[in-house]
Amino acid sequence: MATTADVRHELASLADPRRAQASSRFLQIVPGGYGEGDMAIGVSVPDQRRVAARYWRDLSLADTAKLLTSGVHEERLTALLILVRKFTKADETERGRIFGIVLANTGHINNWDLVDSSAPYIVGPWLIDKDRSVLDRLAGSSLVWDRRIAVMATFAFIRAGDFDWTFRLGERLLRDPHDLVQKAVGWMLREVGNRDRAAEEEFLARRYREMPRVMLRYAIEKFDPQRRGEYLSGAA
Repeated sequence: MATTADVRHELASLADPRRAQASSRFLQIVPGGYGEGDMAIGVSVPDQRRVAARYWRDLSLADTAKLLTSGVHEERLTALLILVRKFTKADETERGRIFGIVLANTGHINNWDLVDSSAPYIVGPWLIDKDRSVLDRLAGSSLVWDRRIAVMATFAFIRAGDFDWTFRLGERLLRDPHDLVQKAVGWMLREVGNRDRAAEEEFLARRYREMPRVMLRYAIEKFDPQRRGEYLSGAA
């Protein structure tokens, strides 16, 4: 049976100090950045995926949850990649446990890459056929990562052709002060538009003038230049 020590040892063997410096800048793991206090050791995401593929069967849920509380960024991301793999293969009972682990550890899912690697693949899929009120709770959190988790979880609904919660949370978070939430809302609106442009534009027609600029730019990124210009100028 694999242990957290095995995973940590393998990740450490793949660490690259130069990549760690670049990752720290990219993820704002710097004084004053939104990732301040974290630590990167410089393991590439493809390498982390390979480690997750090697250990997901043999690392227990308890040990995976323990790894998710690590102070090393790559260890937490690898833990989430393992949880995603476990979730896709699990029965309903274990899927519920994995969802519970994620919800209990949102304070450790504290950067955009951690959120985006887990919320659309665990939180959203678990809630597809269940009460989704937990997303309202997350969207009302003072923690930016909770709010991004709520928005990114709706990606699973969008893939299923269900846009209601993307619009609901988009409305609620329309004036969110953090650009990482603004970008997430805009991104999910764009994903709606990739499937149903009319549905996205119906939402935008009522709200685009109130949107932060970055949210709007993400939402209309795939529009043709003329239509983008109309939205950006307020003439849509």
